[in-house]
Amino acid sequence: MSTQPDEAEGAEARHPRESTLLFGHTLAEQALLSAYRSARVPHAFLLVGPRGVGKATLAYRMARFVLAHPNPATTEIAAAVSLAVDADHPVARRIAAQAQGDFLVIERTPNEKGVLRQQIAVDDVRRTVSFFGSTAGEGGWRIAIVDAVDELNRSSANALLKVLEEPPQRALLLLICHSAARVPATLRSRCRIITLRPLSEAEVAKAVAAATGAAPTDPQITAAAAAAEGSVTRALALLDEDALALRQQALDLLNALPSLNPNALHALGDALAGSDVAPLTAFVDTVNVWLSRRLHRADVTVGDGRDEIGRMSRFAEVWERINAAASDAEIYNLERKPFVFNVFGLLAEATRG
Repeated sequence: MSTQPDEAEGAEARHPRESTLLFGHTLAEQALLSAYRSARVPHAFLLVGPRGVGKATLAYRMARFVLAHPNPATTEIAAAVSLAVDADHPVARRIAAQAQGDFLVIERTPNEKGVLRQQIAVDDVRRTVSFFGSTAGEGGWRIAIVDAVDELNRSSANALLKVLEEPPQRALLLLICHSAARVPATLRSRCRIITLRPLSEAEVAKAVAAATGAAPTDPQITAAAAAAEGSVTRALALLDEDALALRQQALDLLNALPSLNPNALHALGDALAGSDVAPLTAFVDTVNVWLSRRLHRADVTVGDGRDEIGRMSRFAEVWERINAAASDAEIYNLERKPFVFNVFGLLAEATRG
């Protein structure tokens, strides 16, 4: 239920390859900068964090910096305070134009029918083999971004693992990850993990203001930032008052589980009716955030004696089923009301269990 890449969602968002601004994540940025200055630069970083917080933005920022400053042992790198590269720098301009020869992005691609795949195809991952085996540009570095490793299937994950097991010299992989638990341990163990936390409301407001040209104190922006739970992507999607109202409708029903209100479900189904993808995306995002909280909540089984792992497994299974159904609803333009009833039926069953 998302476009590529994660941080590019929203009508006003700029693609990370075009954005040289980063809001928040000072510690993560400094960790990358420090690693680059070191005598032994890790060949792979796993950038982990919730959707929409800026992982792709940081990955592109790192790629620009390394390609613009290919020698980490210079006094310029020693004096650098961030990974910022001027938007007019030749490397920044080539990356924005998708014309940087020693830079590769691996993501989901359309299938033979022109429909975006739900997973990253193994043939796309195998492009890294010839890419890293080719002669690098004048700086000597070759950099690949994988957005996102959560979307690898077993075959594509194994193909990426082969690259990680035998990394070539002056090669850098920046792997974007929404949930580390969904990444095979064999991949995680070969990466330096950098964790990005949700942004503060003030940081979200600044990022949305920069994307839209409005003031951070604009009432619409502050309302969207307050409801966005640290995600710029979500805040951009919530700028519309209808989107905020839809989110509240869904939250009211979610917070009442396992009880179900048929009239409220009908009303939510009516709000999602039509072929517009935005309301459906906003609804599924709200459900995913709600599910994510339960998957990570330490007290998921407080006082009831149920097995915690079993509960978490059921919620994870429901997550997969809901998102698969949401994808079908979008691709085939299915009726939204039956989808809403199906979603809440699954959630009610998992909550009772």
